[in-house]
Amino acid sequence: MSPDAQADVPVRKVAETEFTDWLKAVNVGFLRPPLVSETDAAGRRENTDLARTQGAFDGDRCVATFRSFAQELTVVGGAAIPTSAVTNVTVSPTHRRRGLLSRMMANELAEAKERGDVAATLIAAEYPIYGRYGFGPATSVAEWEIEVGRTGLDPRWSGPEDGGRIDLITSEDVRKLGPELFERFRAVQPGTVSRSQRWWDLNTGATQRTDHPWTEPFWALHRSATGEPEGLAAYTADETWTDAKQPLNTATVRGLIALTPAAERALWHFVCSIDWITKVRTGHRAPDDLLPHLFPDPRAARPVTQADFLWVRLLDVVRALESRTYPTTDSLVLEVVDATGPTAGRYHLAATPSGATCAPTSASPDLTLDVRELGTLYLGDESAVRLAALGRVAQGTPGAATRADALFRTPRRPWCPDMF
Repeated sequence: MSPDAQADVPVRKVAETEFTDWLKAVNVGFLRPPLVSETDAAGRRENTDLARTQGAFDGDRCVATFRSFAQELTVVGGAAIPTSAVTNVTVSPTHRRRGLLSRMMANELAEAKERGDVAATLIAAEYPIYGRYGFGPATSVAEWEIEVGRTGLDPRWSGPEDGGRIDLITSEDVRKLGPELFERFRAVQPGTVSRSQRWWDLNTGATQRTDHPWTEPFWALHRSATGEPEGLAAYTADETWTDAKQPLNTATVRGLIALTPAAERALWHFVCSIDWITKVRTGHRAPDDLLPHLFPDPRAARPVTQADFLWVRLLDVVRALESRTYPTTDSLVLEVVDATGPTAGRYHLAATPSGATCAPTSASPDLTLDVRELGTLYLGDESAVRLAALGRVAQGTPGAATRADALFRTPRRPWCPDMF
């Protein structure tokens, strides 16, 4: 596609009068019916910053969409860095391969850098697309299906073993208790992203959309022996009966967070103890979740999903590397390659358990890597040794990848529980 042909489809910020058509284009891109009710459009508009919303327009028709919003990402050590969350990215099937996404992404990354965001984040629907813009997969998710009868749990389970209790609460209770509980969880779980008030409204039914029918879940709250909320689970259940009128219901967990292993154990044992439930779908969990080993027979939890999830694109290497913590003392010179963004350069990282400094340098590099690989390493989920074996990291100093692993990798893997 020639530059002149690309210019025939301008990319620009979406005007107020174009927003409903923009939403229809989002639906087209995601293969949903291209219809948007006035109610849904009004609700979406209230929570959309048009200054961060782009569209490509062929005449009067929107044919590509792109939006971002402010977010915080918890990094190793518990600090939260400002990020730009990218979402609603589509190109209509009639306008693919015209560079529309590349132009919208270039606009966004430049503006995010100007805003002072340390990184950009997204959930990639397709793997090959976003690496060319410097994004790397930084967290993964797993999902299990639990055969309750095989777990080995005592069917007479009567409550947590830690002296706490579990109560069923209402969505209204969740809107009061949930945000504070989640903030405590987010402070200790690398990979989590912030939740806005709209997130809580949408995920507790306070705000409903006609294109996403709401099903009220059951909410189970774990309280410690002192009455402190320490865990929360949301689940739904189907209604399945055999011809012999025996219930074979499946519970689907829509979310479960816990501040302690005891609370996590208690909530999973509770869900697996509910009468008539014979299977449990866990929803997206951390890839190294404790879950299977919370049962006497871990094989009762059959893995059904293992996939990349949150992708990270660093915009400010210095601030990013200084924001997280490191378990040991060492220094590395990193040569960062960034063909489409602002981070290209050579950086000296001096890390200690009490803090780190990072600054541009002209010293010879210990490691050379693309910014997408640095994003993959950033939260501690990937190994530099593995990336070197794949030819995606080059060692200028023997053993540098092993040293990088000692600095960057974490004992527990990062996890992002939320889609956006």
